[in-house]
Amino acid sequence: MTDIPDATLTTGSAPRASIAPTRSDEVVLRTRNLTKHYGQRLAVDHLNLEVHQGDIFGFLGPNGAGKTTTIRMALGLITPSGGSVEILGQDIATHGARILPRVGALIETPALYLYMSGRDNLRAVASVLGGVPEQRIDTVLELVGLRGRQKDRVGTYSLGMKQRLGVAIALLQDPDVLILDEPANGLDPAGIVEMRDLMHRLTLEGKTVFISSHLLSEVQQICTRVAIINLGKLVTESSIEELTNSRGEFTVAVEQAGEALKLIQAQPWGGAAHLDAKGMLIAPAPSGRGRDLNLFLTRAGFVPDTIAQSTEDLEQVFLRLTNNGSGDIK
Repeated sequence: MTDIPDATLTTGSAPRASIAPTRSDEVVLRTRNLTKHYGQRLAVDHLNLEVHQGDIFGFLGPNGAGKTTTIRMALGLITPSGGSVEILGQDIATHGARILPRVGALIETPALYLYMSGRDNLRAVASVLGGVPEQRIDTVLELVGLRGRQKDRVGTYSLGMKQRLGVAIALLQDPDVLILDEPANGLDPAGIVEMRDLMHRLTLEGKTVFISSHLLSEVQQICTRVAIINLGKLVTESSIEELTNSRGEFTVAVEQAGEALKLIQAQPWGGAAHLDAKGMLIAPAPSGRGRDLNLFLTRAGFVPDTIAQSTEDLEQVFLRLTNNGSGDIK
């Protein structure tokens, strides 16, 4: 039997945060055939979503896909043309007054009093909510990293700090479900990491986080599941792993990659093989197993240096599924 050289076999999956949220089978947010018309324009088209307790759920789509409209219907801010939204098992249309206090939300840019301090902004919102203990205000300021700037006027805050204060407002009532529209807007890299860690801490406490974001690299690191919509319709709802894992292809580092490509393309199983932008050979395997591809190439005189299961990053998946070559992913 021919010996197989020691090609390095790796999976090549994207890096993920080290803290894993706990996900349960309980559905905390569900849309059933959710639909919204604006005159003749269909903004949301019979959308069905399920978000489970403990999820960090990414909600993605190009501009005009219907994301913000969906979020506003979920929060009872606009009325659906058809279908329904359930949060924590209750229909928002009939039980919104009971359920929505258990939902924290940040929709687009938060409305803040610029002449007041960060802490006084939280106090003002708390008074409208019927009162929140000062200790809870301390807690949320600490959670979002604004404890040291709580006495400063919000007018002196950066955009990222204002965004974090908006998240603090959403957390005031210690909600079970958090719905955030572009929570990392304006944050610097350190702030994005802090926001990521905060989302994971919240899910470890049993909370569920629903995020609409255009930062796909960040969504890939933080979210457990994502839904992608386009033109108001659901394109896919899946785990990050399922979306980005290999479709049966392998990335091969090999000398004379062009000649190896011709050989593989001549095989009944190799028609989809190609070279990527870096000159790496991307190819299926004879039986779907990397070791068999390695053996085939080695016997033909093309000894691989490495073979790794091919993966796509979330941005590649997004652009492929939405046919959105412009790169506009807001």
